[in-house]
Amino acid sequence: MPTHEREITEPVDLCLPDGRLNPDAVGWTRRPLHRANLRGWGRTKRWEYWGIVTPRHIVGLVASSIDYAGVHGVYVLDRETGEETVEDAVVPFARGAVFPDRSGEGEVSVRGGGVAVGVRQHPGGSRVRAVAPAAGFDLDVEIPLEEGRESLGVVVPWGPRRFQYTVKDVGRPVTGRLRLPSGEHEIGEGAFAVLDHGRGKWPYRMTWNWAAASGPGIALQLGGRWTDGTGMTENAVFVDGRLHKIGEELDWSYDRDDWLRPWTITGDRVEATFHPFHERAARTELGIVGSETHQCFGRFTGRARTDGGTWIEFDGLTGWAEEARQRW
Repeated sequence: MPTHEREITEPVDLCLPDGRLNPDAVGWTRRPLHRANLRGWGRTKRWEYWGIVTPRHIVGLVASSIDYAGVHGVYVLDRETGEETVEDAVVPFARGAVFPDRSGEGEVSVRGGGVAVGVRQHPGGSRVRAVAPAAGFDLDVEIPLEEGRESLGVVVPWGPRRFQYTVKDVGRPVTGRLRLPSGEHEIGEGAFAVLDHGRGKWPYRMTWNWAAASGPGIALQLGGRWTDGTGMTENAVFVDGRLHKIGEELDWSYDRDDWLRPWTITGDRVEATFHPFHERAARTELGIVGSETHQCFGRFTGRARTDGGTWIEFDGLTGWAEEARQRW
């Protein structure tokens, strides 16, 4: 199902002065141009998620404010041993959480429950620091922003009072160190980072799919379900840092009884098969609030078609695919 999506090329406010969605903000961008001038309290979500893939480890960091709570966490998978390191924190009313209005600018800072995540953003990139002392976790990395590199920004409109702005930046270079109880590990050659920047006002219930992967010269950003029927998608292939927007809803097929079986993600411009090698399952129940996420790590094979109609083959792109169900 193709969509008819508008590319935005000038800075724009996400919201009108009364807090409703600005119709001029609906579209997609090649670099962050939206100012998330969210107002008030109630169903408002802000988050920064950084995923880092190295030859030895996969790291996930989340800093978030969902109005009534800050939900933060660190996660590490040791790809050699299968060992997971996890530390999650819930901070009432997201006390002390700091989030900038623009992606790539300002500072992100959250702390509480034994987890601290900080991101200092500047025109040349981002420095990311995260610690979880009880888990023996300490991360310090630089994620430079290469000149001319493009990212995918999308505003998804469910209605004038329910909407989401996301930036997906896939395949960023990353250098630094990761300290675990197993020792200190250098991050550099063969590693990449993925940013998921989110700002919006959400419905109470939502399910989404997300896949991201990178390899030499090519990266994938694919989504599903949460954008259905909105006229917008968050699908793209990046070739040598250039974004090729895929304006269609994709078909996702996977076995919810066996998450490690191959997944397929297909459409007129995407034919991808995902081969998982590890499943991360996470569940949270806090009364009326709950979540269930199955995030699988693995490798992608297949092909995607560029804006010019050329099919780009890929084999062995590393990344993840997930299903998340939220009551929030």
